Amino acid sequence: MTTNAPDDEVLVERAGPVLTLTFNRPAARNALTWNMYERLTRACEEVDADDRIRVLVLRGAGGKAFVAGTDISQFRVFETAEAGIAYERDGDRRIARLEAVGKPVIAQIQGFAVGGGFRIAAACDLRIATPDARFGAPIARTLGNCLSMEAYARLLDLFGPSRLKELIFTARLLTATEAHAAGFVHEIVAAEAIEARVEALAEELASHAPITLRVTKEAVRRLHAARPLPDGDDLIALTYTSADFREGVRAFLAKDKPRWTGR
Repeated sequence: MTTNAPDDEVLVERAGPVLTLTFNRPAARNALTWNMYERLTRACEEVDADDRIRVLVLRGAGGKAFVAGTDISQFRVFETAEAGIAYERDGDRRIARLEAVGKPVIAQIQGFAVGGGFRIAAACDLRIATPDARFGAPIARTLGNCLSMEAYARLLDLFGPSRLKELIFTARLLTATEAHAAGFVHEIVAAEAIEARVEALAEELASHAPITLRVTKEAVRRLHAARPLPDGDDLIALTYTSADFREGVRAFLAKDKPRWTGR
């Protein structure tokens, strides 16, 4: 059974105990529209509402990208601090819903998992990648924006402060091998074998005690959530109202090199 979001931007397919969601904008490297974010949230609700579904798999169409961030054209309407804060809070809400899914979530990653795609991959429980997979948030080179405190905290947990700062400051992308060595990627599988490997892994997880899996996920989530985070709205406001952010959006859409001024 397959159900599609408007314009087929997201495909959702059920096969036995496994629900697979495919981000389906391959021509745009599966960059996410607001509609795609919303469909991901609805899929999380569907998985939790159906006891017959034991595993959720996320993947990107086309073989070139998992998700290459958010559709940048949508940032042209950002003119106030409130718009930037609302965007980051909305992102936090959607990622929190993904992390709260009571069943295992597997990211099947081919190609780029960048920006919003990097964060979605980080919110999954297991990450299986092809050798050409690349990971990162190259915002210092592209848009000149920032992450939310919640996003920084999650990546800090996964990579540590030294590697996280190096990733953001250099705006480079981690290779699959580097991500595997860091413990972020769990397995590297050839492109022609990844679908079968993820299917086998999903079936294996579906055969295990669901309460054990659910309780373990929730325990880890609560431990993370129990740590208070400092307020970061001032940092987000500074970034999204800056001339540099407007220049980053302009340059990205014009396929131009941004001219940063620090203002």
